[in-house]
Amino acid sequence: MFDKPFHLEIIAPERIAYKGEAVSVTVPGSLGMFQVLFNHAPILAELVPGPLKIRDASGNELLFAVGGGFVEVRDNVVNVLADSVESMAEINVDRAKDARDRAVRLLKERMPGEDLNEAQGALNRAHNRLRVAGNH
Repeated sequence: MFDKPFHLEIIAPERIAYKGEAVSVTVPGSLGMFQVLFNHAPILAELVPGPLKIRDASGNELLFAVGGGFVEVRDNVVNVLADSVESMAEINVDRAKDARDRAVRLLKERMPGEDLNEAQGALNRAHNRLRVAGNH
């Protein structure tokens, strides 16, 4: 029962990152990570920056970094509407490290006029990319 496939799409503003059959997807929900399998109850949930893991119908595991968004599960169709999404292979580690360093510097300096919430969000996204890329 748990290896039955369902249809999964991961859509970001600029592209469709994944479209196909999957037997599981684990997503970073705002209340914690959760896994979707065949016949999952309908749900609409907010996503936070974090890793998204797919096991496709062939048994391959795919890892993505999502930057937040929403996931909808209904009738064995899962739609992930992500603010941003990068596969493990697409992540530019040097760029993610630079973004992390900039965000840390902004948070330490606390300069007037800087949006600290935006800097914290940038830091969270950079850490997520580095985790997914295996370069924490």
